[in-house]
Amino acid sequence: MPKPTKGPRLGSSPAHERLMLSNLACALFENGKITTTETRAKRLQPLAERLISKARRGDLHARRQVLARLDNKAVVAKLFEEIAEQIDKEREGGYTRIVKLGNRRGDNAPIAEISLVLEAVEKKKKAKPAAKKEAAKAEAPKDEAKEESAEPVEEKAEEAKAEETEAAEAPAEETKDDAAPESEASAEESPSKAEAETTDAPAEEKAE
Repeated sequence: MPKPTKGPRLGSSPAHERLMLSNLACALFENGKITTTETRAKRLQPLAERLISKARRGDLHARRQVLARLDNKAVVAKLFEEIAEQIDKEREGGYTRIVKLGNRRGDNAPIAEISLVLEAVEKKKKAKPAAKKEAAKAEAPKDEAKEESAEPVEEKAEEAKAEETEAAEAPAEETKDDAAPESEASAEESPSKAEAETTDAPAEEKAE
């Protein structure tokens, strides 16, 4: 709702303002759109939408209320019989539209066009629960594929570590294997030396 102004309304008295808005509403319902100042269009919009809401009710009491606000019976008949039926039943408000047209030549007053909205309501498409479930299912295989791809990487890393440890242990075993023949050779040489000493010892005793 527009904020009430103090003092003269639209440059005139309250009674003059009611007559002015009544004439503007009659012109709007008769022609479908009118061009006026932006201030008058904003004042006319709530009145026109209230009258259209009563016309959509279509009962006798609503018709009498509209006739008390508008003096033209032909316009009231057109409002109830034509305009109210052309408006989409699913529309819950916003029966008029204001479009700014710039400034008027001469007094540079801002001009606007107010027109009736008779188009059908375009509802926004809501995502169905089934579609959400399908999207979740589509994401689940992707996560599994990522996990599967991560597992081979971990296995490869473990295999690489195992190979490195085997490579590190292999030289140590080779050194042990190399040291074993040397020890065997020394062990073989030691009995031969002992035999040589035993053979030399009797010879010396005979010489004595």
